[in-house]
Amino acid sequence: MAKTARPRRSVLYMPGSNARALEKAKTLPADGLILDLEDAVAPDAKEVARKQVCEAAAQPGAFGMREVIIRVNGLATPWGFGDIVAASKTAADALLLPKVESADAIRQMETIMRANGAPDSMAIWAMMETPRSILESQRIAEATPRMGGLVLGTSDLAKDLDCAHTHERLPFIVSLGLSVLAARAARLAVLDGVYLDLNDEAGFEFACQQGMELGFDGKTLIHPKQVGPCNRAFTPKDADVAWSRKIIAAHAEAAARGEGVCVVDGRLVENLHVESAKTLVAMSEMIQKLEAQAA
Repeated sequence: MAKTARPRRSVLYMPGSNARALEKAKTLPADGLILDLEDAVAPDAKEVARKQVCEAAAQPGAFGMREVIIRVNGLATPWGFGDIVAASKTAADALLLPKVESADAIRQMETIMRANGAPDSMAIWAMMETPRSILESQRIAEATPRMGGLVLGTSDLAKDLDCAHTHERLPFIVSLGLSVLAARAARLAVLDGVYLDLNDEAGFEFACQQGMELGFDGKTLIHPKQVGPCNRAFTPKDADVAWSRKIIAAHAEAAARGEGVCVVDGRLVENLHVESAKTLVAMSEMIQKLEAQAA
């Protein structure tokens, strides 16, 4: 599990310039929110968006149990530095830096955060949305202990790769895989990119299932209607939870007899299977707790 393990099945982008959307976000069943100061905000609305987002995220628990991430503008833009300064003073769980291409960019951001009072618990997340981002993914993931996760930006990545955004996403498979590898090696969370066609429900469900199978913790979303299907795709299935509990118990009984392995329903169970089973059960229990408090 990631070092900040928690449900991250659905993480919804919310435009920081839309005060009504920020308020609505408090009622949505998403596990996390990305309050966006970057792509979703026009240049002439940047200052207003920064003010609204930082006020909305000023107090702990303002968005309930949802994880709150503020996506700032890049440091090369006129707004990036000011965004980081202001966001560092909020109660956000993390700040998300776009178009990260080096570990130095992460450390520069951390220096600004520390100088402006960001608590040690405020993580840094990195957008992986250029070819260089992917090639530098391991160094980025290990840039600082403050790193919390990686977020795929597949739309920008498709543009820079000059590749097709196909149903099966084969042109992205290497990039997706390298990002998951880098995140897991550094014990970070990792989120899949957005799905842009809001009318293609079958395609969206396929992408969610694919992302889950590839090892992503969840998926970033662009519309509230995507939250429900995404949550269902990334929620452990009841049968898998039941099997996990079964092999945990069986292995514990075997261990009590001094045996390192056991056979359950004809399948060999070793400690590595038990560790994965414990992770799945723990995540299932956290999801149940989250959904109970949101109800």
